[in-house]
Amino acid sequence: MKENERWLHLVALDDEFLKGGVILSEWCVFIIREADVAFVNGAHLASILTVVSGIETYLRSEHSVTGKERLVELINQANIHCDLKTDLHTLRKYRNKWVHIDEPWEDYSLLEHSEQIEKELEEMAFFAVRILRRTIYENPWI
Repeated sequence: MKENERWLHLVALDDEFLKGGVILSEWCVFIIREADVAFVNGAHLASILTVVSGIETYLRSEHSVTGKERLVELINQANIHCDLKTDLHTLRKYRNKWVHIDEPWEDYSLLEHSEQIEKELEEMAFFAVRILRRTIYENPWI
């Protein structure tokens, strides 16, 4: 998919999920914009990591009790649909696989299956930008 098609995909997601208006913190807007730029330019891993940061920022601004919760706690305590929570946990666990690498020298599968891994990352990036929009548009005001 080309860059302009990816922008159109993001616009289509906004059209699909935004039913009214939302107010987001400037931190959240900045992070989401960075996630979108990474996605559009095919930086799949960067997109996924930044999407999760945007989701965490949003959940912290809307659903935090103490301001110190971990992402898993923010997801669990958020007043959102169970299917969205499930998807958020899926995305969080996938992200954790990439940011918490216990054995960085055990890289055989990365080297031998790089095309397959890149395809998986691309699919997950599409999933991530969709889940991001579902999350930030979950409680619109009309």
